[in-house]
Amino acid sequence: MFWKDQWKPLVVMVGLFLAFFYLPVGWARFDNAIMEALHLAKWYAQEHVLLCLIPAFFIAGAIGVFVSQASVMKYLGPKANKLCAYGVASCSGTILAVCSCTILPLFAGIYRMGAGLGPATAFLYSGPAINVLAIILTAKVLGPELGIARAIGAIVFSVVIGLAMHFIYRREEAEKAEMASLEAEVARPLWQNAIYFASMVGVLVFANWGRPDESTGLWHAIYSSKWLITGLFAALLGFTLAKWFRLGWGRVLVMALPVLALALLFPSMPQLAFVAGVIALSTVTSVREDETGEWFRASWTFAKQIMPLLLFGVLVAGLLLGRPGSEGLIPSEWVSRAVGGNSLAANFMASFAGAFMYFATLTEVPILQGLIGSGMGKGPALALLLAGPALSLPNMLVIRSVMGTQKTVVFVSLVIVMATVSGVIYGHFFG
Repeated sequence: MFWKDQWKPLVVMVGLFLAFFYLPVGWARFDNAIMEALHLAKWYAQEHVLLCLIPAFFIAGAIGVFVSQASVMKYLGPKANKLCAYGVASCSGTILAVCSCTILPLFAGIYRMGAGLGPATAFLYSGPAINVLAIILTAKVLGPELGIARAIGAIVFSVVIGLAMHFIYRREEAEKAEMASLEAEVARPLWQNAIYFASMVGVLVFANWGRPDESTGLWHAIYSSKWLITGLFAALLGFTLAKWFRLGWGRVLVMALPVLALALLFPSMPQLAFVAGVIALSTVTSVREDETGEWFRASWTFAKQIMPLLLFGVLVAGLLLGRPGSEGLIPSEWVSRAVGGNSLAANFMASFAGAFMYFATLTEVPILQGLIGSGMGKGPALALLLAGPALSLPNMLVIRSVMGTQKTVVFVSLVIVMATVSGVIYGHFFG
């Protein structure tokens, strides 16, 4: 029959026609939501793609090329020592002050290299959740009780969620461990690879160092010198590439000259030098056939897979929820009204809404301060803090492409349920 094969295209065509036919253009809330989606996407592109995601893509590509599968399986694989694996994964956030999207290339890198599902998901949660600066800011702005509860809850969550994911998929993990082919260790000494990775992590962390509230102290001193520190880590990366990765001192010098020139000519616009460095590194490595060329191609593969999903997710999140301080299709007063008090429903609503919202690093604290001022209970506040920074709609779309729909649903459900329960308990004692 003709329609046996053609009914699906017909349904799609009719659905698109009806969607455009009844498109509520002219309705103020819809028009504003469209603008909010575009504003959020523009802000995300300006603030996160260059400084956060691109370094993360290079680190993820380096994991795939320069970290042997044997090493990943030894320390993070299904049969790895649980104390070591979950200890490393759960404390990663103290080093990586990243958001729920920047962690994704790093998660994809270690997962595809053979890391166990438990340690990988513990790393996925802890990366954005256990942020020292965010926890300190939470304690200062929202009170020490909430700051301590967030810190303890995030560390416990990462371990419990990882162990739960490992237990639920234990048969699949056992099969993966048996089938894994362990590669020989690379010839380069471990300490050289460690310095190489530390240089890239340093660029990622300090290029995105946020402005503290105080105008004095250690955090402000680091912020004031963030681009100098970033430049030193970039120089260290250049040294490792020339010395240990056979890129050559001449090529590294050619890459460094435009970066230095832009840094000196436009000191108030350090992003120009940063972009020049990324372009120079990409240009030099992309045409090579050695391991540095493999590094670029692996990084490019992650970028092709993850970037479109992230930008689509940001657009949808902006359409539905708007930006901080603005509204999308869903009125913010609905959220404020739903999270008042410390009931089970209020805590669930806070964790559920937080899981789908996008929080850039440190922005959850002022947003939560406003919600508390609007009547949000302390329990729901903690629930949102434990679910929101670690998840977002863009984050979920990418996780699904890495480990499948079912595992993504289980992971997200574990975060929401645990955040809800934690909020109820916290609200009972401190609300």
